[in-house]
Amino acid sequence: MANLKTLFKDTAIYGISSIAARFINYLLVPIETYVWAAGGGEFGIITNVYSYIGLLIVILTFGMETTFFRFANKDDENAQMVYSTALRMVGAVALVFAVLVFLFLDPITSWMGYSEHKWYIGSMALCVAIDVWSCILFDYLRYKHQPLKFAAYKVFNILLNVSTLSLLLLVLPHYDVRIPGLYNEAGVPDVGLVFYVNLFCSVVTTLLLFKEMKWVTYGFDRGLCRRMLSYTWPMLILGLVGQLNQNASAILFPFFYDGSEQEARAQLGIYGGCIKIAMIMVIITQAFRFAYEPFVFGSKSADKKETYANAMKYYIIFTLLAYLCVMGYMNVLRFLVDSSYWEGLSVIPIVMAAELMFGIYFNLSFWYKLTDKTIWGAYFSGLGCLVLILMDVLLIPKFSYMACAWAGFAAYGISMVASYIFGQKYYPINYPLKRILAYALLTVILFVGINESNQRLPMIPAMLVNTLLIGVFVAYVVKKDFPLSSLPVVGKFFGKGKV
Repeated sequence: MANLKTLFKDTAIYGISSIAARFINYLLVPIETYVWAAGGGEFGIITNVYSYIGLLIVILTFGMETTFFRFANKDDENAQMVYSTALRMVGAVALVFAVLVFLFLDPITSWMGYSEHKWYIGSMALCVAIDVWSCILFDYLRYKHQPLKFAAYKVFNILLNVSTLSLLLLVLPHYDVRIPGLYNEAGVPDVGLVFYVNLFCSVVTTLLLFKEMKWVTYGFDRGLCRRMLSYTWPMLILGLVGQLNQNASAILFPFFYDGSEQEARAQLGIYGGCIKIAMIMVIITQAFRFAYEPFVFGSKSADKKETYANAMKYYIIFTLLAYLCVMGYMNVLRFLVDSSYWEGLSVIPIVMAAELMFGIYFNLSFWYKLTDKTIWGAYFSGLGCLVLILMDVLLIPKFSYMACAWAGFAAYGISMVASYIFGQKYYPINYPLKRILAYALLTVILFVGINESNQRLPMIPAMLVNTLLIGVFVAYVVKKDFPLSSLPVVGKFFGKGKV
């Protein structure tokens, strides 16, 4: 119980900060979709370029985040040497990457379709190199259990990003102030502003981590480096195919869409704008991951398998609740994007379900991380990635961005099921499957009701009905699993209970 309380506390801090940061970042979605309507394709450029960035960060960190936690928590390893060695390895790779991009910037931008906008790619290459370095710096904060400092820097980064872009996209154009080269003749901002501001914010935030950078001088252990690389290369494959599952669709879409380049960017922009609404599931999974990795690798308790089972159950409960809330209040949440993007709202329930399964897959993944059999993660993610790419290639020409949504759903579902089956063989955990399936069935029933309500009723009555339906789920949670008796004050009215 004490272990779970620690996990819940850290998850709450990471979660609140992630939600706050994402909420602030969400303010950019209506701003950007208002400034650049769907037909122009600018938001499609943002979606496409950022899909490459996510993939590159995984490649350039090459699984070193999880590897750092694994080795730093080993009794026979020096944690500071592990940190310094990891920093040097990742820093060297990031530096080589940035140099290579600028040496071959012309052919790279030509292949990506941005030969006329080389600095979109150049600025983001620098941003990627800096963010890769800072990933390990932020991991050190997690290792030292400093979630408040971690959260403060992350939120600051988002605040700086949003405020700077708001100034450039809204305030300056309103007062007819135009910076040469960043606005066209009509005063419309160039989409490159998003990338330039991102680079600026990454530099400032990384400088705030100067104290954590100083440990790079601690030293470099070649033997430790070899041991860490031996552990991490399957993690690289795992992370790579996992990130491909998230971003391959946005990368492949312009190549396989049956239409002009402008139409492809417009359709991809609609998809990218709408899935922003579904990112609440990513927020929850990310917050859980930030707290769960150091918790799992540092756990020495005898009942850890039972703890893992309970963590899985509560993760599923809260993500299903989030799913119902997003669906229930879709009539309001849709205003996060400009109305020209609303035709793509049908992808949201599919993408959210896919992200939920990815979160379960992440939770299941610790059986091979704890047993140092990380190659299994590469197999499972590789299988899902293969399914996703095949579906994208075959279905995008006919079904446009709906193919991307269903491809992600199928990929995560297959990886999740495969990991569970093999995990029960090599590292069996007694997950409360009956209880989890009961929650899943209830969610499906309530989702059908919410969907009918949204389609048949006016906005306000629909939201009232949906609130009641969501209340049914909450009541079921309180009755079956929520430890009300453990809460201060409230617990006095409910007697003793257990998690």
